Amino acid sequence: MTAVTETPGKIADSTDIPWWAGNARLKDISGKLLGAHVAHGGLIVFWAGATTLWEISRFDLAQPMYEQGLILLPHLAALGWGVGAEGEIVDTYPYFVIGALHLISSAFLGFGGIYHAVFGPQYLQNTSEFFGYEWRDTSKMTDILGIHLLLLGIGAFLLVAKAMFFGGLYDPAIAEVRTVTTPTLNPAIIFGYLFGAIGHDWIASVDNLEDLVGGHVWIGSILLLGGLWHINTKPLNWTRNLFVWSGEAYLSYSLGALALMGFVAAYFCGVNTLAYPEVFYGSALSFKLDIFPYFASDNSVISSRAWLANAHFFLAFFLLQGHIFHALKAAGFDFKQGRIVPSLIGPEPDFD
Repeated sequence: MTAVTETPGKIADSTDIPWWAGNARLKDISGKLLGAHVAHGGLIVFWAGATTLWEISRFDLAQPMYEQGLILLPHLAALGWGVGAEGEIVDTYPYFVIGALHLISSAFLGFGGIYHAVFGPQYLQNTSEFFGYEWRDTSKMTDILGIHLLLLGIGAFLLVAKAMFFGGLYDPAIAEVRTVTTPTLNPAIIFGYLFGAIGHDWIASVDNLEDLVGGHVWIGSILLLGGLWHINTKPLNWTRNLFVWSGEAYLSYSLGALALMGFVAAYFCGVNTLAYPEVFYGSALSFKLDIFPYFASDNSVISSRAWLANAHFFLAFFLLQGHIFHALKAAGFDFKQGRIVPSLIGPEPDFD
């Protein structure tokens, strides 16, 4: 197994990074890491396409969707695809098209990942001004953060577009698909959910499509503005000592963010019946504390909502452990010695 020394372009033998460490062993080999990143995206898209087609092949129109162990078809139905009155599935062809498009897209991502992992440059530092980077280059890191925020903002507005202009969303209040013509833009209402002023279930208290879509308008706008801010600015002085600027640290930040979103998704999925309609996911759940905390239904039905919420919860739990592990390593903690070793901390960041 190999790891990068302090001099880019030189690889030294290392036995402390096992093969099962995943992308952690590539954190200083930027070209290979790009290949793994693209290939990972390809795997996710392939899973989405293949699982959608598999669910179509076993879908039974005579049985409630939430009793069939489905995960993707309920999401597509909630987005208004192929749904008639009372939540009845009247057309599965849109699901087939969506699954096929994901499979085709995954092939391009897969080839891109293989190219960068096998044939592409090992390091990206000197490849081009736009694509080249070093972990210690704080300005470039905020550019990358900004690009990711822009992509997330575009994703939020895609949902807004679907709700307003491309067929609408399924509305459990009227049990049919409708377009949202006037999303809620009042910040007192939107941020009232966030700060607990509305409802008892935090942001999962949202109970109408106008507020749901309006929330996406707000978060999409914030993400786009944040992306532009990070692309066009350099880190402020107060961030110099607040963050660790190394590949290990960035990995820990990413895992921490995924863990947080996983916990939020688990709770939202478990209790909200607007974005996750009961006709597709089953009845709402309650959070129970036992030997291990989990989400369960009062009627003991193991619905799609039950295992989806619990899957998010436990995956988020393990992502949190990964965050803590890599955060300690980024801080220079040596697990063999049980103490912080200053030489293990990454190089000083470049704030020029």
